[in-house]
Amino acid sequence: MNQEPKRLYKSRTNRVFCGVCGGLGEYLNVDPTILRLLLVLLACTTTGIIAYIVAAVIMPEPY
Repeated sequence: MNQEPKRLYKSRTNRVFCGVCGGLGEYLNVDPTILRLLLVLLACTTTGIIAYIVAAVIMPEPY
């Protein structure tokens, strides 16, 4: 059973802004809409906005 490890990438197919929520949804097997709603709740604080920007910069594009 040689499985490749799961890797976290931005989504190319399920993106609204940068593909961060889509990529997290694919990685965690969760609907990205739920993650987007959580992001909106976190965006009410400065921490959520900063976390999204950092994730958008750090997460690689799939190749």
